[in-house]
Amino acid sequence: MEYQFTPHNAGFLAIDRIADNCNTVVANRRCRALTGKALIAGQEVLLAKPETFMNLSGLAVAALVEELGIDPAKDLIVLYDDLALPLGSIRVRERGSAGGHNGVKSTSGALKSEEWLRIRIGIGPDQPEGMKSVRERQKDHVLSPFRKAELVVLDEVLDRVAKAVEMVLTQGVSAAMNEFNRREGNGAADN
Repeated sequence: MEYQFTPHNAGFLAIDRIADNCNTVVANRRCRALTGKALIAGQEVLLAKPETFMNLSGLAVAALVEELGIDPAKDLIVLYDDLALPLGSIRVRERGSAGGHNGVKSTSGALKSEEWLRIRIGIGPDQPEGMKSVRERQKDHVLSPFRKAELVVLDEVLDRVAKAVEMVLTQGVSAAMNEFNRREGNGAADN
């Protein structure tokens, strides 16, 4: 897969980490997604990685929501990369706007709601590069392979995302937000 170890693929890497932790495989084709059943904290969950282009991923999400008959506001957690957050950070949110993320726009559009739980995985670059436009720098960053030092940070972040998902399932979204939405260094919650 061309973009497997790039910032653009952080959400899929998080699903893979959760699947590995649960000794499951995400390989069944269902509703335009690769899926796998997992047991997390005693609860059966369906892990899914849309097979559509990222900007159409909402089609797969909506098809799964419909097929499973679930309420997206209560029973859906979407994991995705977020360029607005620095690498190494995550944010748990119950709802929100797309903030320019085309996959989030697609998901909200397909679900006809912004009321769904999300875990944003920070992939923001350290410093701007040269005189390129912001858009060019962003595209270069999200589609370039992670550097060794970034992979070390990512490895720790993927573990935190898995723990955040488990906490949402066991203690609720508020507890997960209190635990994982802290700014690095000062311990203050990020609102």
